[in-house]
Amino acid sequence: MQALYLVATPIGNLGDMSQRAIDTLCGVDFIAAEDTRVSAKLLNHYHIKKPVLSYHEHNAQGRGEEIVSRILMGESCAVVTDAGTPCISDPGEELVKLCAKNKIPVIVIPGPNAAISALAASGLPSGRFSFEGFLSVKKTSRIARLNEIRDDARTLVFYEAPHKLLRTLCDMREVLGDRRVSLARELTKIHEEIIRTTLSEAAAYYEENTPRGEFVIVVEGKKPEDKPRISFLEAVKMMESLIENGEKPAAAARLAARETGYKKNELYNRRHITGTKSDSENKI
Repeated sequence: MQALYLVATPIGNLGDMSQRAIDTLCGVDFIAAEDTRVSAKLLNHYHIKKPVLSYHEHNAQGRGEEIVSRILMGESCAVVTDAGTPCISDPGEELVKLCAKNKIPVIVIPGPNAAISALAASGLPSGRFSFEGFLSVKKTSRIARLNEIRDDARTLVFYEAPHKLLRTLCDMREVLGDRRVSLARELTKIHEEIIRTTLSEAAAYYEENTPRGEFVIVVEGKKPEDKPRISFLEAVKMMESLIENGEKPAAAARLAARETGYKKNELYNRRHITGTKSDSENKI
C-alpha cells in the first residue's frame, strides 16, 4: 500500500518485536532508518532484505522530500528509529508532517516505548503525565525549562544520557525540590534496573556510582501541599537577609526560593521592596 509506516522496534530485547512489525518491514518497498548500522543488525536478525536509507536530524529536510516523492510515485516506506517508537523525540516527526501535507496515509505499527514502560514501573501516578524528553545540554536552558514545569502536578518523564545524569538530577533537586523519583535504565536488557528513591538520594548515589546505560527519569509532580506557606514579602525579606549576610543576590534568591516555594526569578526581580509596601500588596 502506498503509505508511510511508523514501525516500533525493540528497545533492547529482540523478543519484543511484533509479528506485525516484521510483516510490515518485509512488505514495504524501502526502509528509512535513523542509523542504518543499528537497523542492519535488527533486519539481519529477522532475515529482512530491503533497501535501507538513512533519515536523521542532519539530513531530515532533503531526505524527507525524497521519501515523500517516492511514496507519491507509488512506493511504500517504513520508518524505524534506533530503538522504540519512531517520531517521539526524533526527526520522524517532520516526515509525518510532510506526509500529512501531501495527503499520504501514515500508519502506526505500535510496540515498545521506553517512556511508557518506565512510567508503568515507576510506582508514581500515571493517569496524567508530561513527557519532556531530553532536557537541554546548556545549564541555563535546562534550569529555565525546569522552572517552567515546577508547578505541574502531573508526573514528569525525561530521557537522559549517563554522562549527563548527575548534573540533571542536581538541577532537578535545586529547582523542583526533593521529590520522589524513579530511574529506569537499560529497560528490557540484561542489566535492566529500576531505582525508586528521591532526587536527593539519587544524586548522592550517582556521585559515588558511575551511571551506565540510557536512563528514563520519572519525577513526581508538584503536590497541592507544596504551595508556599509564607507571604511573598516574607520570602523577599528572607532573600535580602541572606544578601546582607554575604550571599550574592542570585544565590540568595535561589536559597529563598527553595525554602519558601516561590520562584527564584520572582524573588530576584522584587529586591529592595521591603518596607515599601504592605504585606497584602506583595502577596501573589
